[in-house]
Amino acid sequence: MTISLPMCAIDFGSSSMDEEEQALADAIQSIKSELGQDLLILGHHYQRDQIVMHADLLGDSYLLSKLASESDAKFVIFCGVHFMAESADILTGDHQSVILPNLRAGCSMADMAVLEDVQSAWDSILQLTDLRDPMDREDANKIVDDDQSFLVPITYMNSSAELKSFVGKHGGIVCTSSNAEGVINWALERAGPNGKLLFFPDQHLGRNTGLRLGLKEPEMFVWNPEDKLTDLDKQSLQQSKLILWHGFCSVHQRFSVEQIASFRKREPNGLVVVHPECSKEVVEAADAVGSTEFIRNFVKQSRDDAKIAIGTEINMVARLNNEYPNKEIECLDANVCPCSTMYMIHPAYLLDVLEKIRDGSVPNQIIVPKQTAKNALIALERMLSITS
Repeated sequence: MTISLPMCAIDFGSSSMDEEEQALADAIQSIKSELGQDLLILGHHYQRDQIVMHADLLGDSYLLSKLASESDAKFVIFCGVHFMAESADILTGDHQSVILPNLRAGCSMADMAVLEDVQSAWDSILQLTDLRDPMDREDANKIVDDDQSFLVPITYMNSSAELKSFVGKHGGIVCTSSNAEGVINWALERAGPNGKLLFFPDQHLGRNTGLRLGLKEPEMFVWNPEDKLTDLDKQSLQQSKLILWHGFCSVHQRFSVEQIASFRKREPNGLVVVHPECSKEVVEAADAVGSTEFIRNFVKQSRDDAKIAIGTEINMVARLNNEYPNKEIECLDANVCPCSTMYMIHPAYLLDVLEKIRDGSVPNQIIVPKQTAKNALIALERMLSITS
């Protein structure tokens, strides 16, 4: 099966490249042509243009992983970060090799929730609340229709394969920034009337989604594994419905209400759209909030002379500005830096893995252990069952 889904048109022969960059680009394109249908290069929205120009597909992490699983390519190069390549390995077939150009490209938010800490939190919450593991039921997928109460785990797509596996093992589910509302509703129905959800690693996505679904602030509790619970904390935990891990995205945490106010002062008729990984205050002050795909569509569908400030990673914002020259598009934070870990995917690293593939090796292959992948796939399939 051949996939052709360029979500963003990039001019390969960019005049802005210097001689060295052009030489790298030419070498990458040459090997791409040699490998043909055996190769699929995935580019996340947050990658620099010098990477995106070589991508066969451009999108968010889950969409790219899903599309990779639908292809027949033997070599899938994921120009993103480690958890994304793990998800692609889980979803692709045994005949496919998933490759990360730079193995140091991680995610600071994903790293804020590690299995040991999550397991400890899980055990503590069960003990403190007298809730039960959903797997104690005959069928963890069924809606609770009695007075039983369970603790249902939810992990954001931006997490390690180990955490996706933990969630699958304990009757939980994975979510993305675009389907978090549906996923949390699903989990609430399976937690029971007095049950709770444990949401990790991003507190802001969890909180913003909970508020949209009608939960109140006292019904949400932030869990920090480094903090010892006080008596007041234990009382707040008992009252909560949604337990939020303390994690956050370092890029989206930079956006502020003051930046929105400054933009509105300059552009009274301007529009502000932000990612749900931003703080509650920023989300409430924006005109629209949604995933990277939502933001792209928001810009596309806005009027031709629209002035739009976007609260997400700068590479994506700059690309949208170039893609829609009839609109004035800017980053909400004029001083925001690119995602530092996404930026670790340099064209030189891409060329290096391509050369090794051409020469017969499989460099930087991401392999998720079979049992980990099996449980993680259960959690991913639960998500698919309610969003497909």
